[in-house]
Amino acid sequence: MPPSNSYNTLAGKKHSLGPIIAISVLAVLLATSATFGIWAYTSRQDYKDNTDQKVTVAVEQAQKQTAEAKDLEFIDKEKLPLTHYNGPAAYGSIDVSYPKTWSAYVDESGQSGSAAVSGYFAPKFVPTITNQKNIFALRLEVVSSSYSDVLKQFESQIQANKVKVAAYALPKVPSVSGSRVNGEIITGKQGSMIILPLRDKTLKIWTESPEFNNDFDNNILANLVFSP
Repeated sequence: MPPSNSYNTLAGKKHSLGPIIAISVLAVLLATSATFGIWAYTSRQDYKDNTDQKVTVAVEQAQKQTAEAKDLEFIDKEKLPLTHYNGPAAYGSIDVSYPKTWSAYVDESGQSGSAAVSGYFAPKFVPTITNQKNIFALRLEVVSSSYSDVLKQFESQIQANKVKVAAYALPKVPSVSGSRVNGEIITGKQGSMIILPLRDKTLKIWTESPEFNNDFDNNILANLVFSP
C-alpha cells in the first residue's frame, strides 16, 4: 500500500526544519561568539587603559618624589657648614651648632624674665619674639629655677597625657643626666624639649614644631656642648 499523504507531509516538514534549526544554532553560536569577542576586546581595552593610567600615575609620583628628594638634599646642603652660638662662661659656655640658613637672636642681659640667657632661632629671620603665636625652630634658655622645679612644671601635662617624659643625655655631654619632653610642650605648640641641670641653674633647649625635629636631633642636639 502506498504511504499516506499525511506521512509524506510530516516527513517533508522534518526535512525542511533541519536546515532551519542548523542555521538558528549557527546564528546563536555566531552571536555568542561575537558578544564574547566584543566583551573580551572591551575588557582588554579597559585593562590596557587602566594599566596605562596606573603607569602614568606611578611615573608622575616617582618624578615628584625624586624632585622632592633633590629639593630636600639641596636644602640640607644649604644649611652647611653649621654656624655657632657660644654662650657666656658664667652660664656653662654653651656651644650651639645650627644651620647657617637660620638667624639667631640671643639675650644675655638676664633681663628676659627668669632667664639669664634667652635665645631664639628661625630660618631666614627671627620673627617678633613678643608674639606668643610665632613658632621658632629653636629656643634656648638658662633659667634660675632648679632642674626638679622645671620638671614639675610639666606635671599637669603628663597627667593629661599631653606630653611624654624620658631620661636623656647629650651625645657629647653624657655625664649630665636630664630629661626629654615630647608633645605639647607649650600650650598650642607641639615639639620636643631637653631639660638639663646646669650648676645651680637649668638649661632648656627646644623646638616648637615637628617640622624642625630633624635639625633638632641631627644638628642641634648631636653637637651641643656645655661645661657642667
